[in-house]
Amino acid sequence: MRVMGFNLEKVNIERFKDNPENLKYNTKIDISNIESLNSNFIKIKDEMIKISFKYNVTYEPEYAKLEIAGNLLLAVEPKLSRDVLREWKDKKISEDFRLTILNIIIRKSSIKALQLEDELGLPPHLPFPILKKQESNEASQ
Repeated sequence: MRVMGFNLEKVNIERFKDNPENLKYNTKIDISNIESLNSNFIKIKDEMIKISFKYNVTYEPEYAKLEIAGNLLLAVEPKLSRDVLREWKDKKISEDFRLTILNIIIRKSSIKALQLEDELGLPPHLPFPILKKQESNEASQ
């Protein structure tokens, strides 16, 4: 499976108040559609599928909201493509495939979300590593 494209269709971020108190972050990803994609300009032996999604981060209580909507284009083996499209008719996705696409969406969308949060002065919804001063061993000598 190869990522052939990641396209954004909607990006919306808004802050409702200025002073955050006891912030909680909720992240939600919805897969709204999976379909076969025929391409005349890309010639590969794999089949292309298009996965439409929404990535939402809400800051509670009612502090801010971020929404990213788009689609993920994947080149997959023909058997996997048939299996995924057959399962999707019942709005189901196998656990392995679901985890793979969610991780791709999280990785790509989180980068954009962090950039937008920084531009709006919002705290990042993901924790950053924090460097701390190393304690000296002089006291033990």
